[in-house]
Amino acid sequence: MRRRDFIKAASLLAGASAPAVWTGRAAAAAKPVSIKFDTYISESAGPSRLDEWYLKQLETRTNGAVKVRRYWAQSLNKVGEHLSAVRDGTSEMSLISPGYYQAQLPVTRGLEWYYRMHRSDALQWLCRDVYAEYQPLRDEWERRYNSKVLYWTNWYYAPLVTRQPIRSIDDLRGKRIRGYGAANEVIERLGGTAVPMAAPEVYTALERGVLDGVYGFDFITAVAYKLHEIAPYFTDIGDGPHGPAATIINARVWNAFPDPVKQASDQIVSEIYGGEYARIYEAAARQYVKTAKAEGTKFSSLPQAEKDRARALVQPAQTDGWVDRVAKPAGLDGPAMQALVDKAIAKYDTQGSLKRFDELAAEA
Repeated sequence: MRRRDFIKAASLLAGASAPAVWTGRAAAAAKPVSIKFDTYISESAGPSRLDEWYLKQLETRTNGAVKVRRYWAQSLNKVGEHLSAVRDGTSEMSLISPGYYQAQLPVTRGLEWYYRMHRSDALQWLCRDVYAEYQPLRDEWERRYNSKVLYWTNWYYAPLVTRQPIRSIDDLRGKRIRGYGAANEVIERLGGTAVPMAAPEVYTALERGVLDGVYGFDFITAVAYKLHEIAPYFTDIGDGPHGPAATIINARVWNAFPDPVKQASDQIVSEIYGGEYARIYEAAARQYVKTAKAEGTKFSSLPQAEKDRARALVQPAQTDGWVDRVAKPAGLDGPAMQALVDKAIAKYDTQGSLKRFDELAAEA
């Protein structure tokens, strides 16, 4: 479909905030849809690569009728402000990492756990299914925050990034480790001292010796942020995928989109779940493994016995803790949600294929 035909057929907006009147010359002179995408992380970070692919595809497949202004690395809103910004319409689209919004997103916290799965792409499918099946989860985003989850993006695998080598769980005792969201609990359960800290502050904290290590940074983002320059030991501790995140859009903006735009978006999202997520992340991870190895990063994986020991320290206590301390006080049926989670784990965990950073490092 040619661009002018797409615009005429779709009756697009003069901007994302107000509908245009499509009659005669007004239609011919109307502007394309213009929306803002706003994120706290840099363009080179892991989820940004998937978001940029989506945004470019949306612009291309609508023949330029949709125009997206990108605001990377807190250039519009700061960490912790994006959820309310989308709700209020000051940003139309954003990446939301729920670990920064634990009080605001108690239901979504039921998806944030460690040591329960093996592949990150399987976790993405799990989040999609639970979002579709568990009404309180949808209500949290759609009613409370006036947002539509376009797709679950999720982070790549997160190594334990440290200044000194970690060969066993015991080596974590007393170490000051930056945490994020539920990662703080994991650090404490494994014997470390969790230090909550926003991503943009981490490099300087490592440089000054405030931190002994970092946890909750996915591998791609850790290398993109140059953490390996100061903390060169990247260890897989057997935690599997974690850190679910979502790319969302203001519901009013979405509802104002004409059907051709919605259909284009839906098709792009189906391709993300159909393999683009894994393709984009693995390509980026391979690239960054080469960079990190060339710059002195040391890759390792804990022995299986240590991974099993760590898992026993974290699960099922972490998940049960969400049911008792978060879901129950909020009046949520936590066991019902976790039953859906268990069903999705059984369905998808063996189907995931996205390789971990340590597996790629062993191949390189």
